[in-house]
Amino acid sequence: MGLRANFSRNLRKIRMAKGLSQEDVALEASVNRTYLSDLEREVYSASLDLVERVAAALDVDPLDLLKPPSVLLKDKRIRRPKRPSKS
Repeated sequence: MGLRANFSRNLRKIRMAKGLSQEDVALEASVNRTYLSDLEREVYSASLDLVERVAAALDVDPLDLLKPPSVLLKDKRIRRPKRPSKS
């Protein structure tokens, strides 16, 4: 699996784990939502500048977007924060 595939899979996994929509991430990273969708589907590859902006929008290290997904799954920082229990 190449870096483009790693990036697209990790982008989607991290975005969903954090409960963010494509629109949320796209706005924060200053890209069009459809372009973000294309990145998640490996239609396009991201520039290093865009990797950096998307990482900032997701509040992760840019390297997290490029790691093999199997390595990323072991990283506890990526998981969705637990919601407070309802009393």
